[in-house]
Amino acid sequence: MSFQDRTLTCADCGGSFTFSADDQQYHREKGYTNEPKRCPNCRQARRSSNYGGGGSSYGGGGGYGRGPREMHDAVCAQCGKDTQVPFRPSGDRPVYCSDCFSKQPSSQRSRY
Repeated sequence: MSFQDRTLTCADCGGSFTFSADDQQYHREKGYTNEPKRCPNCRQARRSSNYGGGGSSYGGGGGYGRGPREMHDAVCAQCGKDTQVPFRPSGDRPVYCSDCFSKQPSSQRSRY
């Protein structure tokens, strides 16, 4: 299929931008069905502002429509301290608080 450059209007700033033939081919290869709604500048500004969540704090927001991460109570297998973990402990493996986990050899951590 042959693509041709198209001029689109940005939903944010109202300016026009070019949806190039190469970009259209890339969209088709990736399986995208919608054409872009924002110009490259507005897309970048939206990403930079972390619009819609996506923060990187551990255990914080879930990003893009998800709520906060569900945390589960556990007792550290090494020091006995009460802690919370982002998974439901099944009892077949030891659970560590963040301090004790960071002290584990990396070879032991990678098994899980």
